[in-house]
Amino acid sequence: MIRNRLPLGTISGHLVLIGLSFLSIGPIYWMFLSSFRPENELYSTNPLPLSLTLENYLFVWRSIPIGTMLLNTFLMAALITIGQLLICILAGYALARWQFPGDRLLFFAFLGTWLIPFQVIMIPNYVLLSRLGWLNTLQGLVVPQLATAFGIILLRQQMKAFPRELFDAAAIDGAGSWRTLWSIVVPNLRAPLAALAILYFIGGWNEYFWPLLVTNKPEQTVVQVGLQMFLTQEGNQWGALMAAAAIASLPIFLLYLVLQRQIIDAFLRSGIK
Repeated sequence: MIRNRLPLGTISGHLVLIGLSFLSIGPIYWMFLSSFRPENELYSTNPLPLSLTLENYLFVWRSIPIGTMLLNTFLMAALITIGQLLICILAGYALARWQFPGDRLLFFAFLGTWLIPFQVIMIPNYVLLSRLGWLNTLQGLVVPQLATAFGIILLRQQMKAFPRELFDAAAIDGAGSWRTLWSIVVPNLRAPLAALAILYFIGGWNEYFWPLLVTNKPEQTVVQVGLQMFLTQEGNQWGALMAAAAIASLPIFLLYLVLQRQIIDAFLRSGIK
């Protein structure tokens, strides 16, 4: 009888992956565990729950408008995702297909904006929003984050890889640039567009610093800013903080569970890791 034995390297690799999985899941497990613990057990190092309570969640519900904050966060993340995809598609197509004086200079200017840290532009953006009267508004949260160089450069490179014969055939059929873009180019970019949409939505959902800067009313801000309301000079409310963090992370978990196959497929096809 011949036994199939796994190579030692494969077993070691699996053990490393199992260990990394526990390291990744550990903080999430501890967050949910702490959110259900009563106050007198918050600092317990026991990894198993001794007693569970919903008091932390009820305290969060009474302390901050968590429902409104979640809605604001969803609207901000969704609008940023849609707006960035639209701008990236149009700008990427223009840079990939059209030749005009200064096109390479414009491309390198886009590339250069990627190197500018957010801290450099946040004050000018804040002053501009203040003069427009957009502080504490949804457009103030969304508009300054509608264009990023990463998506434009990625889609430009994807579009430049299209065979030229495809565009020549579309031109012979009488298709203009607008029809070629939406009928031929975009349907063939579903994988990178899906990957970008996932990255933009998660990035928008986790955005903290910009909403903290341009909003100062609980009803107008996002859930990530609401979390820091449980960190006070009088003492940190760790149980409520863990409960609020658990609520804030649930939509992303649900999104991943529902779209798990599509997310993995999109990243594999687009080559983004």
